Amino acid sequence: MSSADVPTSATPLSILDLATVGDGYTPTQALAATTKLAQRAEEWGFHRFWVAEHHGMPGVASSAPAVLLAHLGAATRTIRLGSGGVMLPNHAPLVIAEQFGTLHALHPGRIDLGLGRAPGSDQATARALRRGLLDETAEEFPRQLSELIHFLDADFPAGHPYERLRAVPGLASAPEGGRPPIWLLGSSGFSAQLAGRLGLPFAFAHHFSAGNTVPALDLYRETFRPSEVLAEPYALIGVGAVAADTPAEARRLAGSGALAMLRLRTGRPGRVPTPEEAEAYPYSPHEREFVDSWLANVVIGDVPEVRDGLEELRKRTGADELMITSNIHGHEARLHSYELVARAYGLIG
Repeated sequence: MSSADVPTSATPLSILDLATVGDGYTPTQALAATTKLAQRAEEWGFHRFWVAEHHGMPGVASSAPAVLLAHLGAATRTIRLGSGGVMLPNHAPLVIAEQFGTLHALHPGRIDLGLGRAPGSDQATARALRRGLLDETAEEFPRQLSELIHFLDADFPAGHPYERLRAVPGLASAPEGGRPPIWLLGSSGFSAQLAGRLGLPFAFAHHFSAGNTVPALDLYRETFRPSEVLAEPYALIGVGAVAADTPAEARRLAGSGALAMLRLRTGRPGRVPTPEEAEAYPYSPHEREFVDSWLANVVIGDVPEVRDGLEELRKRTGADELMITSNIHGHEARLHSYELVARAYGLIG
């Protein structure tokens, strides 16, 4: 990793945000809350602030990461910003190279390019996004990734159809040269293995694929080959976490995110419900089982409980970095949750 990307603490803490739209709120309010959260995260000492690409989800306002990152860059000064991630199959590699070349020129040394191979949407939305790319599948990801890297590095081999093409803004636009660090994101072994072979940093979605975390990280480390950008494997994991002043209040807040996930997984995506709605929801036995299973992988509690939960997870997975995501209702509750997580982790007193 470049010197600008090397964390100063042993196990850094970062944030993954979805610009959560709760019931009773608007996307405008959600994006304003995300901006405020990024500013506070910088003050509290979080290492990175990433936003994720999702489409067709009423509870997520971060459908255009590059646009949002440009805004967040202007609203902050030092915190690293990035995509967690941009879904590469949805876009032509040249478009991503231009977007993140622009971000790198606007905010040099602060931009991460995290890439995923899922569409981040349902199949109909994926078709609407991709149009001329309908014949391509996620298995095309390594080829798309190679093309993107060549655009970013301006080094297509002689004779390649794109040999003379350049992403503008590109390398020459960044005062310090270089390009944004590329991360591969995943929830299984495919991207873990690819990141290892290419010597790239890897981000695993523990927050929604906890059963695969340790096997995927082991696979990443086993297949890792040193590269020009990374001498040793570096893995972060996404961690669902909800903190409040009392354990009972934390569990109450976490229920809203669990119900939102239940609805998403059963084809009923919507805005994040209130805790009151989640408490009153008539769960079937199967739905209750799903919610309980989901919440079992979220770090929930007051400051001491969250501290213990994060430390146990760090030790069990050996992750080099933890990236917290808190998909709960209410902007002030979410902001307070992240503040308490920062306190639990020792970022603030």
